Amino acid sequence: QVQLAESGGGLVQAGGSLRLSCTASARTFRGYAMGWFRPAPGKEREFVAAITWDGGSTKYADSVKGRFTISRDNATTQYLQMNSLKPEDTAVYYCASRFPGYVLVSIAEMYKHWGQGTQVTVST
Repeated sequence: QVQLAESGGGLVQAGGSLRLSCTASARTFRGYAMGWFRPAPGKEREFVAAITWDGGSTKYADSVKGRFTISRDNATTQYLQMNSLKPEDTAVYYCASRFPGYVLVSIAEMYKHWGQGTQVTVST
């Protein structure tokens, strides 16, 4: 069964940091590119960041570039380190996977597997 599970969300003050994790079953992780998305006005899923299957390449939305870092280990987990958080970063964050894993894609419809999401709330 395909499974992705996010964790690490919570409440943080503006300027603070959080690290999200996404744990995948081996079948959905090995060889797959991974991404993070969040809802935005007018969009069900807005692109946040993506990483290739080997961690060699990454891609970020302009709104998070320089503040967020996506990474992955060689096992089953990817991470989203979020620094200098702003109130506008408040959202449910979803991790997703897609194949082939060497292509970075920012379009949510091109991802096949999704987690249930983890809430991030940034207070002023």
